[in-house]
Amino acid sequence: MKVLLFLAKGFETMEFSAFVDILGWARNDYHYDIDVITCGFSKTVMSTFGVPVIVDKLIDAIYVDDYDALAIPGGFEEFGFYEEAYDEKLLDLIRKFNEKRKIIATICVAALALGRSGILKGRNATTYHLHGGHRQKQLAQFGVNVVNNPIVVDENVITSYCPETAAGVVFRLLERLTSTEQMQIVKEAMGFC
Repeated sequence: MKVLLFLAKGFETMEFSAFVDILGWARNDYHYDIDVITCGFSKTVMSTFGVPVIVDKLIDAIYVDDYDALAIPGGFEEFGFYEEAYDEKLLDLIRKFNEKRKIIATICVAALALGRSGILKGRNATTYHLHGGHRQKQLAQFGVNVVNNPIVVDENVITSYCPETAAGVVFRLLERLTSTEQMQIVKEAMGFC
């Protein structure tokens, strides 16, 4: 199985690392057949706090059929996150994953890219809930039924409302890719139980 981990400029490192670390434990320690392939608009993507990450692939080289899931960490507006998160190429990639009913997992404000793509219209989702809920209000403007829960799952889409939920999102993704029992093994091994 392959998970495409998309990094928009200004992505949050903690949210990115949860996908790499938890799925890495699953592959390395328990031999689950899960590869994480990083992707971006440029070969080096700068995170919110100035940590550069060299990605495996550029967005133009992605074929949706090669992947089982799409994962997108959130990021900060002041570091340019929405410049790439709202780019039509990424929005089209999101639509293609959704059309094929592949799993799409986002953390925090990455749900806004899903909202903008149109795939969440009339569906349940959440996003960053603090500071007066202004990001949730933005998500609602895309026709989304915003649910103020830490993690919201609607069919193939997993969304969450802040960085604290990062591990929970990845464990939900791992459960979808494997099984509840296999996910629980990794969760316990990492001390989350």
